[in-house]
Amino acid sequence: MSDFILEKFLPYKLAVLAGLVSDRFAQEYQQQFDISVPEWRVIAHLSQAEKISIREIYQKVGMDKPKTSRAAARLVEAGYVSKKINSGDKRLIELALTAKGRAMMAKITPISHTFQADFLKRLTPDQKMMFTDIIDVLLTDLGDPTS
Repeated sequence: MSDFILEKFLPYKLAVLAGLVSDRFAQEYQQQFDISVPEWRVIAHLSQAEKISIREIYQKVGMDKPKTSRAAARLVEAGYVSKKINSGDKRLIELALTAKGRAMMAKITPISHTFQADFLKRLTPDQKMMFTDIIDVLLTDLGDPTS
């Protein structure tokens, strides 16, 4: 038998934690807005920029290009996102939130703040700050695509 203990292996614990947090937050928005996790990631990313290419989104949200493209297509079909060909580079498709998409994001934002506060409520203010600082350091060291 190996002395390796999966439950104590940090990458495993982080993956489990990330999955649980993502799944729990998804419950908050899936019922109300009928969007998937990939769609949420695209919408959240688009809310940070006026317009952005699909390539930039999939590089930043940690999803592969086909999954990002499918999510974007569903959001365009639902009227949350608009798309157009980049005038300077015809190969690039630019996405932007529509008024309907911005309205949905305005409704999800307070839900996300409440979810995050509930998730971290067992931590002291110092622990919360330390937790986010540690995550930021590790993400930076690993070449976080979102920064």
